[in-house]
Amino acid sequence: MAKPNSHDFTSKRHNSFHWSRKVSSDENDDVSVSKHNPSSSSSSSASNVITPKRKLQAFAVSRLRSVIASLSRSKPGNNTGLGSRVVGTLFGSRRGHVHFSIQKDPTSPPAFLIELATPISGLVKEMASGLVRIALECDKEKLQEQNGNHRHGGGDKTKTVVVPRRLVEEPIWRTYCNGKKCGFASRRDCGEKEKKVLKALEMVSMGAGVLPEDDGGDGGGDGGGDIMYMRAKFERIVGSRDSEAFYMMNPDSNGAPELSIYLLRI
Repeated sequence: MAKPNSHDFTSKRHNSFHWSRKVSSDENDDVSVSKHNPSSSSSSSASNVITPKRKLQAFAVSRLRSVIASLSRSKPGNNTGLGSRVVGTLFGSRRGHVHFSIQKDPTSPPAFLIELATPISGLVKEMASGLVRIALECDKEKLQEQNGNHRHGGGDKTKTVVVPRRLVEEPIWRTYCNGKKCGFASRRDCGEKEKKVLKALEMVSMGAGVLPEDDGGDGGGDGGGDIMYMRAKFERIVGSRDSEAFYMMNPDSNGAPELSIYLLRI
């Protein structure tokens, strides 16, 4: 019987050792890959979940903004529709006071209507002599709210809160004409008398004249004769929430506007 060769046995053992080592290394590689794959799949699935969530949030925010905008547009007396060009009308009876209205266009209801203490005849004289600057000033109103008694210390707690109000909704104004104080102006609702005057002037885009007064004394609310009016386009400039300016646009004037009206809340 031939003696087995030790060299052949050693080589076979060596080859067997390397093969088993290679197999084990391949298995380790598969295990490592399988360990990494769940994280990548979970991250991809997470990204797939986060993206629709962000889209849903963006859609909800845009929807909320559109609802708020529609509610603000539908609010009665809302003046947000006023642009940089508006229609301004000064009118009043010969023996009455000046009424000033601001409209988006001649057919729209007035967004701002006040009655000044200045007579219409006095304003006509001022405008005939030169440029007219009318400043309307009002104060920021404050509301005091009283809460109940404190548990410690007794007495009432008074909290001062600023009332939110648009500038054109202020009821009382101090009036200055070319630097001189001219009493007070008051905000007015557009009644039947004012509606008749503005209705009669719908076809007038710019100009001045006289309207015959009705037998009932309608027109400007004064019942003091024929109605004098002046209508023109005004440039509206908003400085802040507490300041606006209206400049009369006169195509015949090469210099400064003949009439300027300022609204200031201080």
